[in-house]
Amino acid sequence: MPTVESQGATLYYEVHGDGPPLVFAHGAGGNTLSWFQQVPHFARSRRVVTFDHRGFGRSSCPIDAIRPRYFAEDLRAILDANGIERAALVCQSMGGWGGLRFALSWPERASCLVLCDTPGGVLTEKTLAGLATTPATLMERGIAAVNLAPDFPKRNPSMAHLYVEISGLNPALETLPLAGALVQERVDLDELRSFTVPTLVISGERDALFSPDSLREVAALIPGANAYVIPEAGHSSYFESPETFNRVVEDFISSHH
Repeated sequence: MPTVESQGATLYYEVHGDGPPLVFAHGAGGNTLSWFQQVPHFARSRRVVTFDHRGFGRSSCPIDAIRPRYFAEDLRAILDANGIERAALVCQSMGGWGGLRFALSWPERASCLVLCDTPGGVLTEKTLAGLATTPATLMERGIAAVNLAPDFPKRNPSMAHLYVEISGLNPALETLPLAGALVQERVDLDELRSFTVPTLVISGERDALFSPDSLREVAALIPGANAYVIPEAGHSSYFESPETFNRVVEDFISSHH
């Protein structure tokens, strides 16, 4: 089982395929398994890296060390362990905090950045409002209510069930103070003024956490960033609408390698 040590955590990762490196960073509802609809598609022509964030899936660390402030360094440790100097980054929800911070800290190592259903730490009134409502929704209605479109479980009950089962391999989110920790790790807008990494912000049309309007505002604050809305999808557009997601991501990263 491939692992790397980073800042008190043991990080599990996988590498599939060969070609230009492409890294997927999951959100708080997922882990390495979440990308099962992306890995076979992209590994046909790319070296695809997936990993479990610290404390998620098969990665381990003390519970009080499950903090987004470590994510960028964790990502760097995984790339270094695999001799990857530069990669395209695709980051969903919580994973966006690590991806954007990595690209800000080491822009020469990020060929491009996809922020999927995430502000990546660019916090506005609208994105802060979404984070504020998350803990209560999790407690009252569960992970699917936060991370999937409202009608997705009815439209695709098998996939909705699979989503919940994959999430069940992680620590119970209600035991983690993630929302507060994500707010603390906000990106200062001054840091973005000289940001040059090509960026695409993808949102789900029916995302209950970060609405398309809120993520269009985020894209407008990132120099040169574009925004794309996936119809009918909720907060997990990569999972709910994989064909559209894969096509949009493929088109974007292909133009920046």
